[in-house]
Amino acid sequence: MKYYFTSESVTAGHPDKICDQISDAILDEAIRQDPFSKMAVECTIKDTFILIYGEANTQAIIPYETIAKEVISSIGYTEEFEVCLKVAKQSNEINNAVENSQELAAGDQGIIFGYACNETESFMPLSIDLAHKLAKQLETVFKTDKNTPLRPDGKTQVTVEYENRKITRIDTIVVSSQHIAEISQKELKIYIKTKVIDPIVDSSLVDENTKYIINPSGSFILGGPFGDSGTTGRKIVVDTYGGHGRIGGGCFSSKDATKVDRSAAYYCRYVAKNIVANRLADKCEIQVSYAIGISKPLSIFIETFQSNHVDLDTIYNFVNQHFDFSVTNILQELDLRRPIYRQTATYGHFGRTDLDLPWEKLKNLPL
Repeated sequence: MKYYFTSESVTAGHPDKICDQISDAILDEAIRQDPFSKMAVECTIKDTFILIYGEANTQAIIPYETIAKEVISSIGYTEEFEVCLKVAKQSNEINNAVENSQELAAGDQGIIFGYACNETESFMPLSIDLAHKLAKQLETVFKTDKNTPLRPDGKTQVTVEYENRKITRIDTIVVSSQHIAEISQKELKIYIKTKVIDPIVDSSLVDENTKYIINPSGSFILGGPFGDSGTTGRKIVVDTYGGHGRIGGGCFSSKDATKVDRSAAYYCRYVAKNIVANRLADKCEIQVSYAIGISKPLSIFIETFQSNHVDLDTIYNFVNQHFDFSVTNILQELDLRRPIYRQTATYGHFGRTDLDLPWEKLKNLPL
């Protein structure tokens, strides 16, 4: 049977991603000063207005406005921005539930998923892997080519063709990029094809029928927060598996590691990747659930989509023997009380071979 699957990504200059980066830059600064900070400070942007809001329980002194403006500038926006701040202390009831015993407890209830497959060297699905790489290339070209017509905002999309569950080819590549007014659409299409697509996409995966759709809306001069609003946590499918694996619904950016929406999602990816890397299955999805004030998960479910090479009991035993989903262990094993989060706010939290992320490592485990 032949079928198609599509994933998308966005650049650092996309308004939602601006907000994710500001939120995680604030989180990193809090953790840098106070590793035990409890943070959930989010961001919304429209035009030159930035609203920073949420809850913080930290000893850190955080220059919120300075951080926001530095993030905006690093992305490539040169306008002057106004920052409005509305940050309160985290509820004592929540804090007490998390810290109510010697063992750290979950900061909220939630269902969390992790996923891995053997389609790429990064153990990510090909469609999201390529979409991220194309989006990252848009940013690289924008920042390195002195004569570039590109501007910070952009989106990518990749459709992969499968037959009998195997990748056969790339069917469609979509790239939309903000640009200067002085370039024609014909010139822009040639520029993006040669500078962005060709250096990234393996020629063996495309053929004469592959469709290249570049700036299908035509002119894209007004972009970023001036063309749309942005808010932290609105790109959770982009942040995870491009639609291949299920998601729990909670975002990652802005949250410290006591929030299982983030830390347990990282650990689920870590476990799923180790299952696939050890050739127990070609695909693996893991779901766990937590309740606020309780450290260990209420449930663990493993799905291999009939791709397992050993029986599921063996996989469950492998997980139970080598992995511990308690909140205390997750923070310790992955060393998550460090300022490592802003770098994850663009181009996906998983499969990042360009970053040294603890949840992307493989354990040396006996089978």
